[in-house]
Amino acid sequence: MAVAERMSAAKGAVLSLLTDAYQRRDRVGMVVFQKDRAQLVLPPTNSIELARRCLSDIPIGGKTPLSAGLNMALEVIKREELTHPDVLPLLILLTDGVGNVSISNMPPQDEAYKIAEKIAEEEIQSVVINMEHREFDKGLASEIADHLKASYYCLSDLQAEKLLQTVKQEIGF
Repeated sequence: MAVAERMSAAKGAVLSLLTDAYQRRDRVGMVVFQKDRAQLVLPPTNSIELARRCLSDIPIGGKTPLSAGLNMALEVIKREELTHPDVLPLLILLTDGVGNVSISNMPPQDEAYKIAEKIAEEEIQSVVINMEHREFDKGLASEIADHLKASYYCLSDLQAEKLLQTVKQEIGF
């Protein structure tokens, strides 16, 4: 139930961002990581209707291939930068910070930190929003934020409208 509520908040935030982005001609994309892989469920777009369709049936639960998600996000951003050289990317990571599936032979959490550091080296502005409930938080989302050199927020501290306001503040709007 709590996972579904958090995913609903994430979907609402993405749709709010997209609505705002549409007015500025920005593009928003979404990568979901679950089971043993990452999936680009919303390629970078400014189409609100496409976003609604893609976001309507995102799976939740199961294992967390955090490093696969980070790696795919990096690939999508780099591809978008080639296609649109004037793009100023912003990676928003909604996570509890737990990585328990590797894409290599490294331990999952170490692998996620390594990819996060690669994203930071690319100077991709990032924001981490901790989706874990405060009672169960192990500090892993904060650790990912440190490796990304990202701003860090807890979803429990952000009300729905404040989430959008916080992201806008991060991108200078």
